[in-house]
Amino acid sequence: MSDQKTKSATLTIDGESYDLPMYSPSAGPDVVDVRKLYAQAKVFTYDPGFTSTAACDSTITFIDGGKGELLHRGYPIDQLAEKSHYLEVCYLLLYGELPGAKQLEDFESLVTYHTMLHEQMMMFFRGFRRDAHPMAIMTGVVGAMSAFYHDSTDVDDPHEREVATIRLIAKMPTIAALAYKFSIGQPFVYPRNDLDYASNFLRMCFAVPAEDYEVNPILSRAMDRIFTLHADHEQNASTSTVRLASSSGANPFACIAAGIACLWGPAHGGANQACLEMLREIGTADRIPEYIARAKDKSDPFRLMGFGHRVYKNFDPRAKVLKESADEVLELLGIENNPTLQVAKELEKAALADEYFASKKLFPNVDFYSGIILEAMGFPTSMFTPIFAVSRTVGWISQWKEMISDPAMKIGRPRQLYTGETMRDYVDIEKR
Repeated sequence: MSDQKTKSATLTIDGESYDLPMYSPSAGPDVVDVRKLYAQAKVFTYDPGFTSTAACDSTITFIDGGKGELLHRGYPIDQLAEKSHYLEVCYLLLYGELPGAKQLEDFESLVTYHTMLHEQMMMFFRGFRRDAHPMAIMTGVVGAMSAFYHDSTDVDDPHEREVATIRLIAKMPTIAALAYKFSIGQPFVYPRNDLDYASNFLRMCFAVPAEDYEVNPILSRAMDRIFTLHADHEQNASTSTVRLASSSGANPFACIAAGIACLWGPAHGGANQACLEMLREIGTADRIPEYIARAKDKSDPFRLMGFGHRVYKNFDPRAKVLKESADEVLELLGIENNPTLQVAKELEKAALADEYFASKKLFPNVDFYSGIILEAMGFPTSMFTPIFAVSRTVGWISQWKEMISDPAMKIGRPRQLYTGETMRDYVDIEKR
């Protein structure tokens, strides 16, 4: 952040006034710098959830929820999803600019040839219970990468940081696919270097040794869009977790494992899974009016999952792009024998036609459409969050690299509003 103060704010506490610097970003609201507030006034700011706190400065991703705007390095997400592909977006997030043709070719080759896992790591998968959740497996295996790749754990070495970056982006789809195969008791499928990133992932998930598996380009494109649209989302809970972990100097694999663990929470990475569970609860299309009415009833705890968004107060810019892919996938695979997808399509129509939801801007979001696509492809809901983790890995790494390279980086240390007991003397046990 520039040290050039553009404005100042005055805070008055018990008659004493304190001038606080203010800074204007390239986009978004101004920020008040409170770093010296405790030293000057002996008070903390109070902001549970950090919803009004800028914990860092960043050049990677910008969100304007009111406008429904998501920019990666200044490029709108809908343009990237329509015209680009995931690995090109990875390059953009990591290095700040769109690559030239030769740069992209070299980057894709580098990622492609690092997709294999160290063979000894296969023992980790077989050490889990057969019914282990894929996210539990991913958290453990990614954290264990630091035990196998010692030459890329020194966060102070730029070369080792780069090696760790490529390894994580390249190997995360392999780890997720192997976790899936293990959870359903099928043989592991190794990556193939002649396939693109999304196609390779789908093949590792759905191929079996006894049969040849050809990835349909419509499904591959849909998966690539899911990866692209989830690549980064500013300072969300898992990204903030990665940054906080990295502020201690922890190795990159530990930091990304921390991000995966945070993403596992149902309030974060589990939104599309919750959406599918809601569709299954509805059950059949003829019950949709009942659930629409329940969603409008403020006294009813039922809420439509996959509609509206905490950040986007108008519409989710990712949803329009993914709706196109959802329509293509459903047309390809059909929904005749899948009641959940039939409910999804009818619910989408009913909600979009209902003035109540339109007035409250409760439009289908990216989780609604990604859940539909993954369900149609044949993924169980337990794999939805692992796929999210594959997508978000590049965002986590980009944020990690940005923080590590900042000379002003300090270890994260939030403060608190203490409401417990004050000083009291210890009482011997026989007197209690």
